[in-house]
Amino acid sequence: MKSTALFLSLALLAAPVSMLAQTTVPSSYPPQSSAAAQAAASAKIAAAQKAKKNATIKPLSRIALSGGVSVSGINMQVATNLDRHLNLRATGNYFNYSINNISTNGFNVGAKANFATAGASLDFYPFPNHGFRLSPGVQYYNQNQITANAVVASGNSFTLNNTKYYSDFANPVLLNANLGLNSNQHAATLTTGWGNVIPRRGAHWSFPFEIGAAFSGIPSIKMGLTGSACLTAADAASNGATCVNMATNATAQTNLNTQIATWKNDLNDLKVYPIASFGVAYNFRIRK
Repeated sequence: MKSTALFLSLALLAAPVSMLAQTTVPSSYPPQSSAAAQAAASAKIAAAQKAKKNATIKPLSRIALSGGVSVSGINMQVATNLDRHLNLRATGNYFNYSINNISTNGFNVGAKANFATAGASLDFYPFPNHGFRLSPGVQYYNQNQITANAVVASGNSFTLNNTKYYSDFANPVLLNANLGLNSNQHAATLTTGWGNVIPRRGAHWSFPFEIGAAFSGIPSIKMGLTGSACLTAADAASNGATCVNMATNATAQTNLNTQIATWKNDLNDLKVYPIASFGVAYNFRIRK
């Protein structure tokens, strides 16, 4: 009986101590099992975000269309994805402009610029989630050229191979010229730029920029002269003895060809044609 009473007394004394110990633990402190669950959930979310960031879209599953401006006029592009690091892209440029009846230094000039190119590139993105790329390619169509014609006003002078001629009053000189920027119809290209037209993070819009060169060869020059020219201004006014037909006179044609050769030599360093473009692109899915 005494032992029972002693046991009850000890239990009554221990109860407040136990309650005090429980109240010293913060109520916001989670159980160990809850903390582990939260850590697991956070890890799962992080893994999902990383997987989404590094998701690999299937080859040939998206198409991008782009329009913009370039040094060759209006720029159009179409591209598709090959893998996470590679796109295949086709490009085209077009520009056509004419100007007529421009008078300068006794020449009445008309000119026309025709630019038309087409090519394809393989875009390599070393860091797929960023826009930087390197793009080797080929230009398989090139019709870039500038043509001009000019009438040399009667009595005005011009020089060929250090020989001065004066345009005849009765039959003024007419000049036709062509500057061809398409020596090599098929040319290698190499460009770099920023902006993936098929962003690997899933966006639809992009703003690609590109700069580089096409190795199209030395530009060509063609020129023809018709009409009459004279070696003195007096003969030009009176159709004198020194006046010759520029299209048939052997000396005049030799001077013309020598002058053209000099101009071609000046163009020897221009073996590449610049490439620069900027535009806006939109891509969409064509298969899952």
